Amino acid sequence: MWLMISERFRTETMWRMPRASHPWLLLLPLFVQACDQVDQIQNDFRELTPHEAYFESLSAVGLAETALGTEWATVAATALSDAPSVGLPFVEEGFLFAETPEARSYRVGLRRGQRLSIDVTLEGNEPARVFVDVYRLPADASLSPLPVLSSESESGNLEYVSTRQADYVVRLQPELLRGGRYRIDLRVAASLVFPVQDRSARAILSVFGDDRDGGRRQHRGVDIFAPRGTPVLSATDGRVSRVRTTPVGGNVVWVNDSEQPQRIYYAHLDSQVVQAGAIVKRGDLLGMVGNTGNARTTPPHLHFSVYQNRRGAVDPYYFVYQPAGTLPDASAPLDHLGTWTRTVNEGIRLRSAPSRRSTVVAELEEHTPLRVLAATGSWYRVRLPDGQDGFVAARLTEATNLPLRNQVIANASDLVSGPSLTAPVMESVEAGTGVSVLGSFDGFLYVQSPRGYTGWMAGDSGLN
Repeated sequence: MWLMISERFRTETMWRMPRASHPWLLLLPLFVQACDQVDQIQNDFRELTPHEAYFESLSAVGLAETALGTEWATVAATALSDAPSVGLPFVEEGFLFAETPEARSYRVGLRRGQRLSIDVTLEGNEPARVFVDVYRLPADASLSPLPVLSSESESGNLEYVSTRQADYVVRLQPELLRGGRYRIDLRVAASLVFPVQDRSARAILSVFGDDRDGGRRQHRGVDIFAPRGTPVLSATDGRVSRVRTTPVGGNVVWVNDSEQPQRIYYAHLDSQVVQAGAIVKRGDLLGMVGNTGNARTTPPHLHFSVYQNRRGAVDPYYFVYQPAGTLPDASAPLDHLGTWTRTVNEGIRLRSAPSRRSTVVAELEEHTPLRVLAATGSWYRVRLPDGQDGFVAARLTEATNLPLRNQVIANASDLVSGPSLTAPVMESVEAGTGVSVLGSFDGFLYVQSPRGYTGWMAGDSGLN
């Protein structure tokens, strides 16, 4: 359950013992489930999100019960349950169709203390509200996702600091009958400034939960090693609540975070340069690294702890660890967004997420038409003619503007809007008419008629 990051654990093993050896970890799943139950109860009494309030407004005028309103709600729910897993950072550019309810979603994993940044832009022919919602997925899959952040605007930036290790879903959905070109940028970063100048998480050599005093207690923070006198910086904006000297912590400073309900503890300082009551900003000097208190026999280091309201001490590692992820090269052409492409050969894999390691949900036939919903890196997010969504490598698709062949139909046939005998008729085509074949799917041919309509004809329509 705990991610073993190599640069965190690769040195000075004498300072650590395996996390799996800590008995309190065995209770962690039960604790997480209990927290989820409390969150569910609190969720029943919260205010409506902008997305929920909008649907309530549809109900008030009788639109929620219409086919369009029902589909909008269904699409929103499906986006939460079927969100593809994406790595961070992540950027996607795509198209939301105004004529049908649309939503895009992304499942991301966060650690406690990581800051998720969401930047969204939507460009359409008309002004539109776009709802951006972040839901936390409970550890118990039988429980409902919990909204933790919501907004509505045409564009903007949102930030959320994760309160626990969990998976989250980011959902993007415009109001009814609105759409356009969008771009979403998801990033993850440390929520706090690294508290020792010119150091990074590589300097953390003793971690949260390590045994102390022969196992009689656990380490309630992390130790950041640096030469004596190295500046110790405020990790957050806040107010200095205590400046003291204690037998255990030596010279210590406490800062109340002004952004989050938590207190930051700095210990073993060689000296302090602030006073109680001082207002500090991120990066302000608090003191100098030392080894005062019960650290007299160890090399100079800063003991750094985060104490959250109602939770007590929590692992501060991911509060200050800066991920080194980079975006993949954006090689998928953007000129196909919102249009139809087709597979260039058979056996092309439709995947559940934009990664070669993701689940294969289907193997496609040659010349399968795909509507391009979005592009990320070298991948297209696509929709099959039967409505199934997934991801394919963009290089394995081609535009449908050039016909595969031209054929003449032997029998009068209907051109329909989808590969189904019950799909609405777009045009009746007389026998002897020539059509351009653009693709095929599930026994139907995707064609263009002489009048310029594109649609579907059953494979037994007498195409010669």
